[in-house]
Amino acid sequence: MNPLVPLLTSTVVAATPLVFAALGETVVEKSGVLNLGIEGMMLTGAVAGFAATYASGNAGLGFVAAAAAGVALSLIFAFLTLTLQTNQVATGLALTLFGTGLSAFVGHDLAGTPLPSLSHVHLPVLSDIPVVGPLLFNYDPMVYVAIILFFCIQWFLTKSHTGLKLRAVGESPTVAHAIGQSVAKTRYLSVMFGGATAGVAGAYLSLVQTPMWVEDMSAGKGWIALALVVFGTWKPLRVVLGALLFGGITQLELFAQNSVPIPAEFLSMLPYAATVVVLVIICRDPKTILLNQPASLGRSFHPAS
Repeated sequence: MNPLVPLLTSTVVAATPLVFAALGETVVEKSGVLNLGIEGMMLTGAVAGFAATYASGNAGLGFVAAAAAGVALSLIFAFLTLTLQTNQVATGLALTLFGTGLSAFVGHDLAGTPLPSLSHVHLPVLSDIPVVGPLLFNYDPMVYVAIILFFCIQWFLTKSHTGLKLRAVGESPTVAHAIGQSVAKTRYLSVMFGGATAGVAGAYLSLVQTPMWVEDMSAGKGWIALALVVFGTWKPLRVVLGALLFGGITQLELFAQNSVPIPAEFLSMLPYAATVVVLVIICRDPKTILLNQPASLGRSFHPAS
């Protein structure tokens, strides 16, 4: 079983930024807002987190800066779509283009500069247990933060009173508004939360997975995170399992490059092709989507005067 340990541990690390971004977007979409700007927020968070860590030498400050950058970009999206009532799809695409260009501009002088990778948590006894130790107790702190985030969001959406209100806004903002729920406030806070998690996801790329800033380093992971929300049918556990699946396919592709006589470009395509195939299979059954998708997803809400 030992040869599988590196593959499984690398799968968890590869899935971690997807877990952050996709769980945040799940909350956003549960409120009825569709934000296609995850890719731009991830890149902005990546460069902000890298720059803050490079300047301060503290990775914790880097993740905080990344979350703040993601929130700042998400507020632009929220103001345009929730206050000015612009089209959510078009605005999200514009946000991705803006974030991509902004990150390239800000990170121009930082490109290629290396940073020390975030150290792993080592528990003296547990981390030394054969097989189990490396699989469960030998990751960087952000992996455990992602696990905690999953349990918090799962509880929030299914058990908490505030989470139920958020879901009500996503299902019928008109009814929620009629009973006194602030639709705009709920959606603003949801979009800000999604921006923070996307920023942290980007910082994980530049501070942990590849501890340096490289232009466009997210390489489409923001779009994969969006696909994972649909793949998981807006359920946090399924979203996390989808992230692990994509992370596993990514790592298999890397392992296969050294042992399978297949062009590297074809192997690099496999994770994205697998995502498309899975989405096609899911979308062939419209009942699965209709039963779980928030009813007002992507629709603007105009409160009666």
